[in-house]
Amino acid sequence: MYFGFPENGMNFYIINQILTIDCMQHTSLHDNEEPLAVLQQIGKGDEQAFRWLFQYYSPRLNQFAYSIVKVREAAAEIVDDVFIRFWRQREKAPAIANIRVYLYIAVKNSALNYLSSKAHRQITAPFNHIDITLSHNEAPDEKMISTELMHRITAAVEALPPRCKMIFKLVREDGLRYQDVADILHLSVNTVDAQMVIAVKRISEKVQAHFTAFPKKAVKK
Repeated sequence: MYFGFPENGMNFYIINQILTIDCMQHTSLHDNEEPLAVLQQIGKGDEQAFRWLFQYYSPRLNQFAYSIVKVREAAAEIVDDVFIRFWRQREKAPAIANIRVYLYIAVKNSALNYLSSKAHRQITAPFNHIDITLSHNEAPDEKMISTELMHRITAAVEALPPRCKMIFKLVREDGLRYQDVADILHLSVNTVDAQMVIAVKRISEKVQAHFTAFPKKAVKK
């Protein structure tokens, strides 16, 4: 989806590539990539397979947990506890249809339990006030963009409403599919789609304002 950047050179193309995400997500790099064989091995008690699963998912899950609880040590403990419980119930692993969604939901629920001692707290509403911080791992494209522009993009992302920013983070940074995000946050795919449209539109407007502030070069006749 393209949100109306003016034709103003390669920088706009780069920014559009960074911010543009297919809102319907008919295809995904994650399709057919679930480690089914690993889950089968874990179900049989294979510790090496379990270690691989932990090392593969724990960095992103730690960041996700931290985005909710805002305490690094607590986030790490939450993720560790999720994997400990998973290992204790390893015989059920082969029956898990989507391990990625399973782990994110488990971490989300544990993080919310950390924030509240109420036994029957709703798990759909808190995302309207929980804020998150995006990680800033440098991507190859970012080297081609001015530091000032990247600051503007970051500022625009940070200015998004909390739930909108969380959805943008899960899709843009963690690479999750819209359906996965909807399952994790107990939302409809249409809601995820709408929030992504809002996020990309607001960010693109900030970026466009940056370029329209540049003086135009004189055209030689």
